[in-house]
Amino acid sequence: MERRTEGVGNTCGAGNSLEYCGIIHPSSLAKESLGIKGNSAGMTLWTVTSLPGLIAQLPSPSRSLIDRLFTVSVREGELDIPPGMKSGDRDFHEFERQQIVRVTNRITLESTLFNELRAQRPLDTYADPGIAIDIEKSRGGAFCHPLTQTPADRFGRVEGTYCLTAANLAKYDHLHAVLIFRDHDPYLWEEEKIRDLLDVAHHWCTLAHHQDPAARYPFIMWNCLWRAGASIIHGHAQVLLAVEPYRAVEVLHRAVAAYQMEHGSDYLEDLILAHQHMGLTERCGDATILAYLTPIKEKEVMIISRSMECLPPAITRALSTYHHLGVQSFNLAILMPPLGSTGHLVTRIVDRGDLASRSSDIGGMELYSGTSVVSSDPFRLIEAIRQHSPASPS
Repeated sequence: MERRTEGVGNTCGAGNSLEYCGIIHPSSLAKESLGIKGNSAGMTLWTVTSLPGLIAQLPSPSRSLIDRLFTVSVREGELDIPPGMKSGDRDFHEFERQQIVRVTNRITLESTLFNELRAQRPLDTYADPGIAIDIEKSRGGAFCHPLTQTPADRFGRVEGTYCLTAANLAKYDHLHAVLIFRDHDPYLWEEEKIRDLLDVAHHWCTLAHHQDPAARYPFIMWNCLWRAGASIIHGHAQVLLAVEPYRAVEVLHRAVAAYQMEHGSDYLEDLILAHQHMGLTERCGDATILAYLTPIKEKEVMIISRSMECLPPAITRALSTYHHLGVQSFNLAILMPPLGSTGHLVTRIVDRGDLASRSSDIGGMELYSGTSVVSSDPFRLIEAIRQHSPASPS
């Protein structure tokens, strides 16, 4: 992983100003014909169900780029409510006609279904107050004593200021380490701690590559708490170095290469620009945060950058927003080019839902159809990201 300082995405420069790039922000378009309403502050609230109308009013070059990357279709679902079907004062007649929006990424074939009734739900997540008790009760485990209670890799440990590595006792792959937080808390909100985490992961990849020079494909992930797949509460992330790229990394690599060959353009740069046209990006230093239009599940954030150095402020911004929205469990993954190569880094973060819930947030649609059913509206998510400071939560 080379250290680089190039910018990404907004090659026009000048922060978040879409007008500077010659882009017409959605809020400047006419809304009356679309029936879009403003909030109490007088600001226009776009929604994912108004997406076709939004795209239709954009300038032709913007529409062409979005059409190259996405298909957007709207269908109406209908049903009959029997006279006796009620829940208290609610008679369910609002469900008789439902607008369904399907968005598909033409390049990666990622696909998401949005239902207008689901999209109207508040973006805030129920925060389980019992998590603080669970965190305290779990103190004293092996990760609280990593030097004596966890194994080390044959090439040793990498120790940072806020985290250190341990070899995973039951490895996913032959080079697989756990990044154990020195603090027991499963959350990292501070930029300096996230930077340290990424630096330790980078150093571990270098050492792992020396052990097996054929291993060149790094993958960093953070499963925060049990809804996200973590079996231990004590804060930790994971890093792997593989001989062959994992599926998601290879799919993205092939998509980027095929797009370049067909269109003579960089797919990820165009993805940023398309989201900019729709008002779904937020610049954070040399990284760009996207409220991704085809999220895999709730409140998914995508961060695109050209170097690891650009990531900590953007990740901090995203996780700070999650904190304000009450998100307590999430998955984070960083897709990177192979060691010694240059290219974009793509970070994806997704909310995994209520820690107290007994129902899963994924089912047959997500696992086998390849099309996710999502309630959260990307337009509400990007507004939340813009409103919340990346300062450490109290």
